[in-house]
Amino acid sequence: MSSQHHLSTRQLDAFLALAEQRNFTRAAAQCHLSQPAFSALIRALEDDLGLRLFDRSTRHVDLTGEGQNFLESARRIRGEITAALAAVRDAATLQRGRVAVALLPSLAAGWLPGVLAAYRSAHPGIEIDIADVLSEPCIERVASGKADFALAAIRADTPELQAEPFCSDDFHLVCPADHPLARRKKPITPADLAGYPFIHLARTSSVRQYLEAAFHPQGMHTLMELEQLASVMGMVRAGLGISVVPALTLFHFDQPGLVTRPLALPGLLRQIYLVRRRDRSLSVAAQALYTLVMARRPGTG
Repeated sequence: MSSQHHLSTRQLDAFLALAEQRNFTRAAAQCHLSQPAFSALIRALEDDLGLRLFDRSTRHVDLTGEGQNFLESARRIRGEITAALAAVRDAATLQRGRVAVALLPSLAAGWLPGVLAAYRSAHPGIEIDIADVLSEPCIERVASGKADFALAAIRADTPELQAEPFCSDDFHLVCPADHPLARRKKPITPADLAGYPFIHLARTSSVRQYLEAAFHPQGMHTLMELEQLASVMGMVRAGLGISVVPALTLFHFDQPGLVTRPLALPGLLRQIYLVRRRDRSLSVAAQALYTLVMARRPGTG
């Protein structure tokens, strides 16, 4: 046996395939090799290491104790090689690649399109995946690896995830132009709002949670709860009720017959966070979008 070990990725792949399949025929097929060529790779690996990695009987193949020990290292080494090759390919080219972002619908509709247009013109070859969902699913997508990063109203600081403040967002009253509150000169209080029917966003939205906290112990006269801001706008415009929405969503309410007024209520400031994984650095494509997103964050609040 030579003292130098030349461990090849082909040998690693063959070992991992046989450890998984426990069958020479299936493992050889998985590696797209003939069975004699496959057996030769496994034999060469065992000779190089000076260890038996597999017990072979006529019917099946099992890992030896040494094989079991080697399995974990082999998986790690193979994973590192795959990651290293992917990183080199990524770094060599911003032509290819993919970036996935999850963010609140209010940001996705109003602020993001301009940012993405700039990104696309700089990197037209990158595939873009956008999920415009509420905060909880935003965070789930980052945790599960479906999104590179998220913009959400939850400070998701965990051992796996890190959150940095992204922007803050104050709240505005939305009402028909002929509504008594539209003409009111003095600052508006929760008590002023409590008397009127309210068109609410769903209880699961961060907006709703902020409102209930700011109004407590004052109740609200809820007429209906809707999922979409466009629906809220339509109901308010038809005179069915009033609503309170974050500044980032005001573009929805820039409509004839509607008035918006800033509300200065204690605690009524929404903080948006950028959430990403701690253990994983961003791909080149995702890093380029992250840099642009941070440079062009909304200046509201």
